[in-house]
Amino acid sequence: MIYTVTLNPSVDYIVQVEHFELGGLNRSVMDTKFPGGKGINVSRVMKRLGVDSTALGFLGGFTGSYIENFLKAEGILTDFVQVSGDTRINIKLKSGVETEINGMGPSISEAELDRLLAKIDSLDKEDAILFSGSIPSSLPPSIYAGLIQKCREKQIRVIADVSGESLGHVIKTGPFLIKPNHHEIGEIFGVKVETPEEAKQYGSRLLDMGVENVIVSMAEKGALFLNKEVSYFAQAPKGKVKNSAGAGDSVVAGFISGMAKGKSYKESFALGVACGSATAFSMELCTKQEAESLLGQVHVQSL
Repeated sequence: MIYTVTLNPSVDYIVQVEHFELGGLNRSVMDTKFPGGKGINVSRVMKRLGVDSTALGFLGGFTGSYIENFLKAEGILTDFVQVSGDTRINIKLKSGVETEINGMGPSISEAELDRLLAKIDSLDKEDAILFSGSIPSSLPPSIYAGLIQKCREKQIRVIADVSGESLGHVIKTGPFLIKPNHHEIGEIFGVKVETPEEAKQYGSRLLDMGVENVIVSMAEKGALFLNKEVSYFAQAPKGKVKNSAGAGDSVVAGFISGMAKGKSYKESFALGVACGSATAFSMELCTKQEAESLLGQVHVQSL
């Protein structure tokens, strides 16, 4: 089984206002809400591609119930730890430009963390697990590294899509795959990464540090896939970007789905790029049909 872990999920409340007035009364012309969180996004896209996963993490309160019911309605397996606080709400205000207000999320107790650890301890080497997204403020930045180390000891294949201080900790654990963007990989080494060649240079250094596979996303410039045997570059398909949220998660979902279906690294990478672009060109996470319609535009070449 493939597991996705979202430590700090959210209900994403998306509101569109024609002319936002600070301090005044504003009426929305459109609003909608979705389950949020990087691991949850990956599970949702994988399900649309025909690959099952089980979503793990922390949920609480009426917002947590909304997320769980939403995922179950989509046929996604869930095994969240129920916590005493309410799952956060993230507001995305669209009015010419997009403004985001992200909630803090609930405080996670030691007992609640232990319950998640027990679920992860029950996995075996036939499983794969994804850790992604932000960390609740009550947990240390090194939490992912500790969880990954437990999985590595049991020979469980680990994928990680994290950023900031957490990414530095994760790299040291030697995961199967990480997916930094070009800004994040630049931050690791204190440089600016702007070209595929530069991304390959610094991505290769991550391989030397023990990471098995690296995907570097570069927005409209495309993406790279690297391991010790191969290095690929894929130009991003052309289209109008409507919503970049979830695009990186869709890349990960496409890649994992491809691997789960027995595809090669190259084919899985191409599917990931197609999924990421399809999500960027949509107001929501991509569908299988949207991703497949772009797959022919994804040209993967050795770099």
